[in-house]
Amino acid sequence: MHKIFITGIGTDVGKTVVAAIVTEALKADYWKPVQAGDLEFSDSDRVRSWVSNDQSVFHPNSYALKTPMSPHAAADIDGIRIELDKIRTPQTLNHLVIEGAGGLLVPLNERETILDLIEDDWKILVVSRHYLGSINHTLLTLEALQAHGRKVSGIIFNGEEVPTSESIIESLGNVPVLGRMDWEEQVDAGVVSKYAGLFRSKLENLI
Repeated sequence: MHKIFITGIGTDVGKTVVAAIVTEALKADYWKPVQAGDLEFSDSDRVRSWVSNDQSVFHPNSYALKTPMSPHAAADIDGIRIELDKIRTPQTLNHLVIEGAGGLLVPLNERETILDLIEDDWKILVVSRHYLGSINHTLLTLEALQAHGRKVSGIIFNGEEVPTSESIIESLGNVPVLGRMDWEEQVDAGVVSKYAGLFRSKLENLI
């Protein structure tokens, strides 16, 4: 079974929605290793509320931090230090969707970032949302992954279609585009189910 890591080009680009879509499409398990803030209704809670199948298991965070800040800073406020060796991948016989926190170079402590979480055999999906500067942020994300020997399995765009942006990212980034999620005023289980159906065949081809 495969581990599928969902990262984004920054914060609030749609990682959690895409993680729910991939979880639903593959009836996979879900895990967010580090949650910073929103503990009353966390990203794990959101994904659980959006996923309709009865096979997915939602694994607890390794770190659940109280403050919505960079994990290293939120951990400092909580009086702890995030240790990579304490972030242990859940054991499961199912596919596992793993959601990052913010972008790749968000610090976990004074030495390590989200990028250091990613293991060699994990599949990587990048979520990109269109805004002024997003081409640069997307290509930098892809370059960082490639510089660390990580192969990107695909990219998913979020928001209204911008063909010139999408085509140049696909060309310069040399990465397959799995699809695009249109701007949705409200996300619910129906929306997630719709995109799970649209992306399912391409996701299944990845694994």
